[in-house]
Amino acid sequence: MDLSAAVTAMTATLRRRPADLLPFYLLGTAVPVIARLGTFAALAGIYAYLEVTGRLAAARDALAGVEPPPETQDPEAIQAWAEGLAPAFEPLVTPTVGAIFAAGVLVTVVLAILSYAVVSAGQLSAVIAALRDERGLVGGIAGARSRWLTFLGLYVAELLLWAGVIALGSIAVGVAFLANPFLGAAVAVAALLVGFVALALVRILFAFAPVAVVVDDAGVVGGVEGAGGFVRSNPVDAAAYLVVAVGTLVGVASVASGVAFLGGGPVVALASAVVVAPALDLLKTVLYGDYRGTVDPVSPPEAGVRTQLSGGLRRGWRELTAFVRATPGHHALALAVAVGFGAVGWFAAAPFAETVPTSIEGRIAGQIPPVAALTYFGNNWGVAIATAFSGVGLAVPALSSLAFNGVALGATAALEENLAALVAFVVPHGIFEIPALVVSGALGVHLGVVSWRTFRGRASRERFADALETAFWVTVGLGILLGVAGLVEGFVSPYYWRPFL
Repeated sequence: MDLSAAVTAMTATLRRRPADLLPFYLLGTAVPVIARLGTFAALAGIYAYLEVTGRLAAARDALAGVEPPPETQDPEAIQAWAEGLAPAFEPLVTPTVGAIFAAGVLVTVVLAILSYAVVSAGQLSAVIAALRDERGLVGGIAGARSRWLTFLGLYVAELLLWAGVIALGSIAVGVAFLANPFLGAAVAVAALLVGFVALALVRILFAFAPVAVVVDDAGVVGGVEGAGGFVRSNPVDAAAYLVVAVGTLVGVASVASGVAFLGGGPVVALASAVVVAPALDLLKTVLYGDYRGTVDPVSPPEAGVRTQLSGGLRRGWRELTAFVRATPGHHALALAVAVGFGAVGWFAAAPFAETVPTSIEGRIAGQIPPVAALTYFGNNWGVAIATAFSGVGLAVPALSSLAFNGVALGATAALEENLAALVAFVVPHGIFEIPALVVSGALGVHLGVVSWRTFRGRASRERFADALETAFWVTVGLGILLGVAGLVEGFVSPYYWRPFL
């Protein structure tokens, strides 16, 4: 199969079965939410330690005696105020605090690596299932459970190879410089060229190794051998894929840079995760699967893109309203967590209101309405999607995301200089945005319940797949709600109250 036919098969599969693939890629956006549980736990431990030992009270007392920040923009005055502020934080810096924080960071890194391995295994397993005209989500769930360790082994192997190539090149250059500076320079140039080629070969080999694992149902060694056989037998296809992948990533980066001033960065980042990533995975799986003769690409859908898009939006709204009606308990829990931790944020930040005040008027000064609207929409939809799909981690990450946002909003309100202005700013878009975020948390709780039941053998993989597909459509509905919120927040919320407050 040539590259053009592979691209056609990729497009047809992605268009025909989006809800059977994209939930696993939306799950990829939730990896940071799952991973940061380690950091959140460390921060909670640090807070408890400082509170119990009285160090937090000592810091509060010290801050109470510090003058508010100077209104002048004189750098010397600001520096003098900062120097006077520093001693107040000295009781908070202890070896115990450092150890707890370091442990939290370590747990975060481990969770990120493990989560990425599980999600990646699920993504490619869903892709190969869809290409074989099977249900992608069921195949993805099975693959995530059975292949995550193999994927982890592939990542470790590639990392070791990269480290080995770089180490060998560095050693060769170092020895040559010790012998003769001119020889060292020549060796450095040669090592740079050879190292570049070697690392490119490693990357292309390990680009196809995960595909070989899912297509051939192989282990780490079998996956690398299968990828090597494909690259040797089809060097043109392998090189073409590498060029397409690199060109796509460069193009996405260029688009992101180009629209950054329009506030489109978050939208481009989300599109990269749920369009570009599955498209590239489909492309390389089609190429390798055709080489093995084990895939049967689906035919393109009869409906046009516009019809699919409008139908998808209508279904998303229907699924959203149906989910809200069907899960009142999940929503009550999500709301209680958000409100409860909002109160925690308020009471925790209130003692510092005079020392570190904030101003909503200052934060929104000079913003451009269309840029702000697009930025708010992209950020909020990304947060909602990540919060919802992080719930597969037994609901805890989703609840922690709600708690984090509650604390942030409560602390911001407590530190606000003009609380009436902040309330006036939040209300118009908040009536759309806050319920949407609560729904995303409730959706995360729902996924957590289903994933736990599946893990315990009380629910089938098909039931879990149904829940993931429902979550996909619900987040589409949340996108509509947050789109309205973004427009209101960009064009209405910052301005309507100014004549009155």
